[in-house]
Amino acid sequence: MTPATPPTEGRPDVIIVGGGIGGLSTAFALAREGLRVRVLERAKEFGEVGAGLQIAPNCTRILDEYGLLDEAKELGVVPENMVMRDALDSRELVRLDLGELERRYGFPYMVIHRSDLHAIFLRACRRAGVDLVTDQTVVDYENTDDGARITLADGHTEEAPLVIAADGLRSVARQKLVGDDVVSSDYVAYRAAVPIDEVRDNGIAEKDVTVYVGPRCHFVQYALRGGDMFNQVAVFQSPKALAGKDDWGTPDELDAAFEGTCETVGKGIPLMWRDRWWQMMDRDPIDTWVHGRIVLLGDAAHPPLQYMAQGAIMAIEDGWVLARHVSRLRAEGDAGSAVDWDAALAAYEAVRVEHCRRILTTARAWGELWHLDGTERLQRNAIMRGIDPAEYAFTDWVYGPTALFPDEEPPMFRPIPLASADVEQSETAVSDAVPEGVDSGAAALAGGAAR
Repeated sequence: MTPATPPTEGRPDVIIVGGGIGGLSTAFALAREGLRVRVLERAKEFGEVGAGLQIAPNCTRILDEYGLLDEAKELGVVPENMVMRDALDSRELVRLDLGELERRYGFPYMVIHRSDLHAIFLRACRRAGVDLVTDQTVVDYENTDDGARITLADGHTEEAPLVIAADGLRSVARQKLVGDDVVSSDYVAYRAAVPIDEVRDNGIAEKDVTVYVGPRCHFVQYALRGGDMFNQVAVFQSPKALAGKDDWGTPDELDAAFEGTCETVGKGIPLMWRDRWWQMMDRDPIDTWVHGRIVLLGDAAHPPLQYMAQGAIMAIEDGWVLARHVSRLRAEGDAGSAVDWDAALAAYEAVRVEHCRRILTTARAWGELWHLDGTERLQRNAIMRGIDPAEYAFTDWVYGPTALFPDEEPPMFRPIPLASADVEQSETAVSDAVPEGVDSGAAALAGGAAR
């Protein structure tokens, strides 16, 4: 598809509130359809915080369509394997050949610095003529006769036929339109991205994505920026959170949570950034994202826990799906014709709500499985070691092509109960497995590794 050139003057066709990955990727997708798009970002500059980000084939497929995949590959890393290990004894539980995964789905599984992916979309938006405005705090939303209106903190208002709220976990629009609260998992994440030379003697696997799963904690490692940097994520359950304290997830809890873990994990913990941490929150799934001409997108609609590494991907998919329906519903694909926004939004909501509900609920169950202790830990390990490597039912539903219509959504897999595990046999004969198999477990689970 040859992107249309959006007009640069007049009232925008779409206002997007939030200039993160979801907002910018959606702005680019709609600008490719010839729409005038304005992005309002609260910060004084566009940018992203954090470290590494995993992007699975359902995302790299879209990057390829946008003409951005080669740029992402230059800035990121295409790892060879995804490996899960027990955090206590370091024994391998499952191994997924990511080359085989790419052959199955047609596109790579890769890792990239979050700020690099954000910058790719920022540059793409500038090339596409998106109006990018910073230092804009939106405080209210309302529908109008022919669209929607936003009010900013300085009192001025702006209108457009469509307003997209891509303003994150603590979305102002979500609070106004839905009114629900964020849900704390009582887990906290510490991150660090360090030069690769600082960790080469720590027993790391430079060419793999490795996740160590342990009782009430896990630890993720992979290389970034062409292999020059190394990303680490340490996640653990906070006793202070469980006790109802406000100041939870502090560095003393980090150290205590990983006592007794294997040598590689133990060497990684002192390298974590200790001046910042991320309390892991999500929200319960909701069925309504469209409120007149105001629509929720990305984390404003479906903020997940990170266990499936699909948060940013879902936001990118949201924008792609909406743009495809815009294109489909225009008369004969004419970029100059009016958009049937009501039909486009109905089609978007019809397919995305159920898919993202599956991701949210599976991520919660996946986190529970990773953090088991005692006999349940051994049962989990036995199941992971025994999965048929040729079974892709556990990943097809998430890594395959993004559905545009509900009947294109693939079926979910069948979970494997923990009680079915033969722990004694597994402990005496360890066999290789793959992360699609890891995706099965005590509950509805699917592939991925927390960021």
